[in-house]
Amino acid sequence: MRPDPNKIFPLPNSDKVTYVKPTIKNPNIIVGDFTYFSDVDFESHVTHHYDFNNDKLIIGKFCQIAAGVNFVMNGANHQMNSVSTFPFYIFEGWEQNVPPISQMPMKGDTVIGNDVWIGQNSTILPGVHINDGAIIGMNSVVGSDVPAYTIVAGNPAKKIRKRFDDELIQILLKLQWWNMSIEKINSLIPILTCSNLEKVKHNLIALVKNK
Repeated sequence: MRPDPNKIFPLPNSDKVTYVKPTIKNPNIIVGDFTYFSDVDFESHVTHHYDFNNDKLIIGKFCQIAAGVNFVMNGANHQMNSVSTFPFYIFEGWEQNVPPISQMPMKGDTVIGNDVWIGQNSTILPGVHINDGAIIGMNSVVGSDVPAYTIVAGNPAKKIRKRFDDELIQILLKLQWWNMSIEKINSLIPILTCSNLEKVKHNLIALVKNK
């Protein structure tokens, strides 16, 4: 049986873990295959995502998103370049137009790479880029970009360490195993889950050369 990225509940006899992609209805949330959420109703964890801002949440493939993780979008930011920070335009009765985007505190799209693990109850702030293979410790508040294959934790989240040496990180970024076919990924799982990093490096160098 092949794994199906469009199956909402991928664990046998469990309705507590969901593949995110087949649950998404908002066109400004883009999620890759096999990214899972350890809960249901992922979109309810994307907050302040107002249509008038047109900002996007983009998440890659094979990400692991724990329960309680929230993505705060640009609509949470109030104007600080004006006399009042009150967002009159979002409430009924004031009949005010939304200020031009150029006057709003926009941080851009929020982008999560591939094979990123986001720990329980973490919060990702607007415009953050978390690159491939990064790990976010539980209860973290991530307000700045996270390099590939780097562990961060805390409030605000700070770098703990790189996961691997620079050579292996570069090999993994060139390999991009998450873009391979299901059959190829399946054959690579023994390498992708091996803790002997020198052995992993030796095997992946050959793959990158032949890519």
